[in-house]
Amino acid sequence: MKYDYYYNDVPGQGLQRNNLVYTSLISEDRRVFVQWYYNDTEYHRGQNQVVDPDLMEEKWRRELKYLKLMHNAYNHLVPKILEIDERHRKIYLEIDGEDFWNRACCDVKNYSTVLVDWQEQMLEIIKAHKRLGLYKYSLHPSSYFLVDGRLKSINYFFTYHDSEGPISIADHASHIYTTRQEIMRKKIKDMNISWEDKESLDKLQYLCFESFRTNYTDEFIDKCKEIYSD
Repeated sequence: MKYDYYYNDVPGQGLQRNNLVYTSLISEDRRVFVQWYYNDTEYHRGQNQVVDPDLMEEKWRRELKYLKLMHNAYNHLVPKILEIDERHRKIYLEIDGEDFWNRACCDVKNYSTVLVDWQEQMLEIIKAHKRLGLYKYSLHPSSYFLVDGRLKSINYFFTYHDSEGPISIADHASHIYTTRQEIMRKKIKDMNISWEDKESLDKLQYLCFESFRTNYTDEFIDKCKEIYSD
């Protein structure tokens, strides 16, 4: 089967990399998505952010660990794992077309036209994370695929369990996009969060939700925060 680089088609910006950590691949028939934990300069177009091989290995291990955990506990909320290639650090996932973000033309105003109950389905996934003690900081709408009318969550490379932490933002800045870093910096003072010092996973989860208000509705973000306040 032939695989090509996979990009998001962002209005006004053109084709943008689907992920800034790994290299995203998709099958020719749009039925298989591949998370390839390899620092591919051609795919990242010289804007490679995770260049440390040890960090890439850590991201790979986190993806494996927490995607498998979700698959075992809530397999209806993540794509079917078709194959794991440990040698080449590739995960093959069963999908049905492009990701949720692309389907919505990369605009929150179109979410409901793609999936009427998108909010309820995403909140179900967030609740599953909370029940498992997970703090997932990669929440971009391109982290979801739509299969048979159901949203499937991916991108667990930036996930921590409540037995871990605290952690600092500074130690993770290499895989936080610059635009999101700018949003976060505007909010940390009001939220009494340090950029350099280690903070609790709870505090950072709230900051994460706040930083994604530009990608989701305020109602959705407020409900996400409520889930983690219980």
